[in-house]
Amino acid sequence: MGDVVVVIGAGQIGQAIARRVGVGKHVLLADMRQQNAHAAAEVLGNAGFEVSATTVDVSSREAVQALVGKAAGLGDVFGLIHAAGVSPSQASPATILKVDLYGTALVLEEFGHVIARGGAGVVIASQSGHRLPPLSTEQNKALAMTPVEELLGLPFLQPDQVTDSLHAYQISKRGNSLRVMAEAVRWAKRGARVNTISPGIIMTPLAKDELSGPRGAGYRRMIEASAAGRAGTPDEVGTVGALLMGPDSGFITGSDFLMDGGVTAAYWFGDLAPH
Repeated sequence: MGDVVVVIGAGQIGQAIARRVGVGKHVLLADMRQQNAHAAAEVLGNAGFEVSATTVDVSSREAVQALVGKAAGLGDVFGLIHAAGVSPSQASPATILKVDLYGTALVLEEFGHVIARGGAGVVIASQSGHRLPPLSTEQNKALAMTPVEELLGLPFLQPDQVTDSLHAYQISKRGNSLRVMAEAVRWAKRGARVNTISPGIIMTPLAKDELSGPRGAGYRRMIEASAAGRAGTPDEVGTVGALLMGPDSGFITGSDFLMDGGVTAAYWFGDLAPH
């Protein structure tokens, strides 16, 4: 038995980080769809990684606990890459809150029981969380610290308050970074660290769904008005993920890293600013 890195969400970003931190470790790939997990496992396996694949529904505590058990059975869990989620064009507000907000909190809680000393986690949030207007101190604390099973019962998350998928996505991603900040305190007691990355438009199948969906024109405008003038790549996120999970970031935990090519800067202070 050796060291284990768990990747939840076997897409391009999860794989990119795993390639950088999974060498010499057992990479356990988990995805909602068995075929996605197996396809990613085949790619990594052919590249020389020790890898296995399984399924998980992050909105089910039983499923997440089963994944934790499987990971712990393979060795010491030194890494967690949580890159699973659904986008505004893919799901209803209720589903987004259940998967992206509740699911992330659940994963952090359950893996926080087994993460090894010296281990690290990265949660993929989104630039969208940075475009949500400021929440109250009470709301911030509620998203960060409400017991997982009570999270979706918060008054400001009810259907009459969160009426569209984009709002649900933004508040979920803001909640992810707040939750990670709170979990970093708990993970520290095990000698482990956890951070979030908030990517902008990264060219993945999910981003292509958005670009061809009802918000496609807005996405293209974000790219054009950003300082970078282009979308990002999974490998660029992988580089930041590897830094956050590696020894060079031993002083970094409970932090959120926005990497969006300057879209958020343009949204608040540039050409993308709402009128």
